[in-house]
Amino acid sequence: MLLLPVLAAALLAAGCGGSDDETAGASDWANSVCSALTTWKTSVSSAVTSVQGGNLSENSLESAVDDVSDATSTLADDLKDAGRPDTDDGQKAKDVVDQLADDVETGVQTIKDAVDDASGGDGILQAISTISGTLTTMGKQVGAAVDQLEELDPAGELNSALSNADECSSLSSGG
Repeated sequence: MLLLPVLAAALLAAGCGGSDDETAGASDWANSVCSALTTWKTSVSSAVTSVQGGNLSENSLESAVDDVSDATSTLADDLKDAGRPDTDDGQKAKDVVDQLADDVETGVQTIKDAVDDASGGDGILQAISTISGTLTTMGKQVGAAVDQLEELDPAGELNSALSNADECSSLSSGG
């Protein structure tokens, strides 16, 4: 099954990403956002692995999608709860991360719809194709959000926080 390699490639494109009006120190904010992304990455990878090796059925696919959905809902909530980093471009960073939260929620709905519409072997194959493409898109959205965050403050406090935060380093090293 090709889901795990596609997911792995999509997530490798992702680095660190960050809706409340509360502010957080840049390092705390970066750790919070990257921790949410790391947890999501691990959960999604586990869900994909669960349907590999001959375990593919409508039930196993639905279970894996439920796991991805739960992990993504948690990610979206965590990203929105991260607040705004206390930097010059804090509001812009918050907006980028809030948009990412909305994007991944939309992606999960696309995945759920594909599974709900799947029936029989051909339906499952079509659902897998949709899921694979959607996970790839979600990974690219995470990577694009990271790029936007780095461009907001290329040599300043936000970029430094993203580069130095423990949770972010575990993401960027492929962890």
